[in-house]
Amino acid sequence: MSSVQNIQSKSKTLVMEDATIDIINLRLRTYIGFNPEEISKQQDIVINAQISYPAGNACSSDEATQALNYKTITKAMITHVEQGNFKLLEKLTADLLEITMASKLVTRAKVTVEKPHALRFADSVSLTLSAKRN
Repeated sequence: MSSVQNIQSKSKTLVMEDATIDIINLRLRTYIGFNPEEISKQQDIVINAQISYPAGNACSSDEATQALNYKTITKAMITHVEQGNFKLLEKLTADLLEITMASKLVTRAKVTVEKPHALRFADSVSLTLSAKRN
């Protein structure tokens, strides 16, 4: 226990960079595309997101109220995707990035949306967008 306290007391002299939360391979289904076969049936998509926020208070307090609630962000993503109808990966990805950046705690985010089986000889097609707070 004393080694943990020593580390914590030493860390007060360090400048902690933002923490990064990774949401990896969130698999959902939605209507995406503009070709007739894409409009009529839901398709698989895979979402990956990197979300940065200053986690110093959460690290020192060990209190959930001081941390970014990534479950809330993920639930908002799921609802948006499952209830949506999108023509372009660009629009869907931009919407998800906006959802991610909605929390004032988030300083930077990157969202990638993959559309498996979009091309005949490729595993998937993906689009990535990122944003940061000034």
